[in-house]
Amino acid sequence: MEVTILVGSQWGDEGKGKIVDILSNKFDIVARYQGGANAGHTIVIKDKQYILHLIPSGILRKDVTCVIGNGVVIDPVALLDEIHFLESQNINITGRLLISQNAHLIMPYHKLLDSLKEGTDKIGTTGRGIGPCYIDKYARKGIRIVDLLNKEDLEKKIRRNLEEKNNLLKKVYYHEELDVDAIVKEYLAFDEAIDPYIADVSTYLNNQILAGKNVLMEGAQGALLDVDFGTYPYVTSSNPTSGGASTGTGIPPTKITSVIGIVKAYTTRVGNGPFPTELFDADGEKLRKVGAEFGATTGRPRRCGWFDAELLKYSRMINGIERAAITKLDVLGSFDKIKVCVGYELNGKKLHTFPTDIVRMEKVTPIYEILPGWNTDISNARSYDDLPSEAKNYLDFISEHSGFEISIISVGPKRVQTIEL
Repeated sequence: MEVTILVGSQWGDEGKGKIVDILSNKFDIVARYQGGANAGHTIVIKDKQYILHLIPSGILRKDVTCVIGNGVVIDPVALLDEIHFLESQNINITGRLLISQNAHLIMPYHKLLDSLKEGTDKIGTTGRGIGPCYIDKYARKGIRIVDLLNKEDLEKKIRRNLEEKNNLLKKVYYHEELDVDAIVKEYLAFDEAIDPYIADVSTYLNNQILAGKNVLMEGAQGALLDVDFGTYPYVTSSNPTSGGASTGTGIPPTKITSVIGIVKAYTTRVGNGPFPTELFDADGEKLRKVGAEFGATTGRPRRCGWFDAELLKYSRMINGIERAAITKLDVLGSFDKIKVCVGYELNGKKLHTFPTDIVRMEKVTPIYEILPGWNTDISNARSYDDLPSEAKNYLDFISEHSGFEISIISVGPKRVQTIEL
């Protein structure tokens, strides 16, 4: 029995979709534990690209059961679009997709308020209603999938919420009110569409673990976007760190056997917030262009910078990362020299802990070491021995300074462009 957590170790966009797909052939179940449709996981199989936002990437393996846990907030429109897309690609999900009855639903007012608020207070949200949905969840005003079972109770809860939301829309944002009856009708129709997939996910997962099944737990975003441990307030509204896997699925920590970190060979970030190694020159533009650094969900260009080993040391500590999958190593193949941040200075003094407050984070100066590049296309490498010595040295360097062992190396978006050590 193996229960492994796969966690994004930077600011998201590390390539979790591909790594989940690669690893899922060794697991019976893949469970998504937090986030919502603001995350996009991209998988390329035989030149065909699949972008998934809610359904775990393991769905592309025909023998894998996929689970959406209670920690995920679900947009009915996005979920149904994804189900229909997979069916159109002749991917059978019948009996292979389970959704927790305790997962909270993103309502139309969540998405509307998210976009209106972002217009006045720039955090860098995707506008998908994720934050407002989590706010209602913790304010004990949320609507869960299980609430769809009782029409009268559902209508009562929606009316209660809309009284508050419509008042806010009208008096603060000068926006027209939303229609209660239309929303109730829409969500009851959604209930009928997803009824075959609803399950007591926590009980299912724990029973499967007791039966000796292997479970891969998939997070969204990245550790430095964690609401508790990230660069607050420029974070997401949930816990992408490994601790969120237990609360987001109901699997107890005592059942976790390992944690794998997904690490991009350089650093990127979407939206606002501190980014010590960010590049504003031709090297940054090259990383963005060669790495196709544009959001799978929003299409926004990502901010790009050199690898930050100090950030990774912090991420390894808070997640318990034992081994890592390095992605997009091939993107660095056209650089003569590659920089790696090995620490920070603030006011002329070296810091000994990672600064999670943005006041200090925005003022730190990266301490760099420069490594020789390999100026070679490594996208056809299929074994560690195929890599040039400079690429091997780079991997050894970031492994040593970040404190993790490397077990997977990705040299391109396709399944075959993967080296397992």
